[in-house]
Amino acid sequence: MKQAFLAAALCGVGLMAHAAYPDKPITLVVPYPPGGATDTIARVLAVPMGKRLGQTVIVDNRAGAGTAIGATAVARSAPDGYTLLISSNTTFTVNAVLKNSLPYDPQKDFESIGLIGTSPLVLLANQGIAANNVAELVALSRREPKGLNYGSFGVGTTAHLAGEMFMVMSGAKMTHVAYRGSAPAMTDLIGGQIQLSFDTTVAAMPQIAAGKVKAIAVTTSKRSAQMPKVPTVAESGYPDYEMVPWVALVARRGLPADVSALLSKALKETLTDPTVSAELQQKGLDVAYQPGSAYDTKVARELPLLRASVHRAGIPVQ
Repeated sequence: MKQAFLAAALCGVGLMAHAAYPDKPITLVVPYPPGGATDTIARVLAVPMGKRLGQTVIVDNRAGAGTAIGATAVARSAPDGYTLLISSNTTFTVNAVLKNSLPYDPQKDFESIGLIGTSPLVLLANQGIAANNVAELVALSRREPKGLNYGSFGVGTTAHLAGEMFMVMSGAKMTHVAYRGSAPAMTDLIGGQIQLSFDTTVAAMPQIAAGKVKAIAVTTSKRSAQMPKVPTVAESGYPDYEMVPWVALVARRGLPADVSALLSKALKETLTDPTVSAELQQKGLDVAYQPGSAYDTKVARELPLLRASVHRAGIPVQ
């Protein structure tokens, strides 16, 4: 009887401890430096999500290796819901296509809390570049003896892939310059150290509005609602061109079901909050919440499509 009572008591203590989630701050890993698109989205979400969860959500920037450093840290964390990752399909599909090996597996190591939305990429130019559309840009790149330099927020990112596909399809003469994130690439674009960049609308819109850079084209198949006056690369003569980053919140696979449900509920309520949604839209994110189950479907569908695109474009796998 005593042993049975003790076992029941211990079980009850365990249940109470588990039910207390979250009983300490939650770390939200951003695999980019501060100031970029994903970092901006994370900081908009952190406070309202934290209020719904009853705990502080701390944004932790772990940049490098095309998001692999931050992603690997989360993939190796405890599956307890205290370490989350917010990132784009650079982490979840593009890296798996462009790299022969990764220190994490996007399908086996992560389970999604939910899909957040999409942030179209935009081809940007320094204000001093004598080109205002895709045709003029391609012609200019061919006239320049060394071509033009374009920046991205890292090797193997969606921005890098967008640039490589653009070169193959358009015949533009460009050289890739990889940065450790969007913010340093934007700084060099504004300063003239590079002539072009591919970046998200979240990062680009404030700089375009301030007149510091100019938008040449967006990478979606249809014009972005955030930039309706900016043409697409597809309508500029390359109808098969498309590259659309999407953003997800994930955790280490193996979360307790109730923890996963609580996080998913907090994310959904945050994204459907009109104030939060409006702020994200204003910053350039097309908010489109989907439940965590959509992640597995999206990754499984996108991987073979990207592999086919990379092969067709002749982009080297590292």
